[in-house]
This record gives sequence, structure tokens and C-alpha cells, in this order.
Amino acid sequence: MKVRAEVTTEPFQGEGELPTHVRAAADALGTDGLQPDLGPLGTSVVGAADTVVPALSVAVQQALAAGATRISLQIERIDD
Repeated sequence: MKVRAEVTTEPFQGEGELPTHVRAAADALGTDGLQPDLGPLGTSVVGAADTVVPALSVAVQQALAAGATRISLQIERIDD
């Protein structure tokens, strides 16, 4: 099963460098061959559910440790 997931971490910050919690989540999603796409409000990733879901768990933990105060997840099952 293939999924698309998006992680949005807060607090938001103005223009400039990415907040540490955004980078931490994106780095955690960039494992096992996944290629995170950093957008203006969230980081998304597409891949097999058995790869993406565990990576999301690590991304949430890492983002919280890096200062995130709120994390929103969206997961969508997509057909191959």
C-alpha cells in the first residue's frame, strides 16, 4: 500500500532559515529511501506505508525534541 503523508510543525516562523523542528522532522522522514518535499507550510513524503508510518513516528519525536509545540499529520492512501 502506498501513502502520501504531510507533517506540519509549529510554531511557524517568518521568512529566513527553517526552524529547527521543521528540519528535524524532514531529516527523520529522509530515511529508508524516502525523499521529503519541504513546502511552505509542511513537509510531505510518498512511499510504502510500512516505510512511511514508522518514519512519521520518528519525525514526530524529533520535532518535539527540537521545540515543536504542535504537530499536524495528514495521511492519504494512494493507489499505485
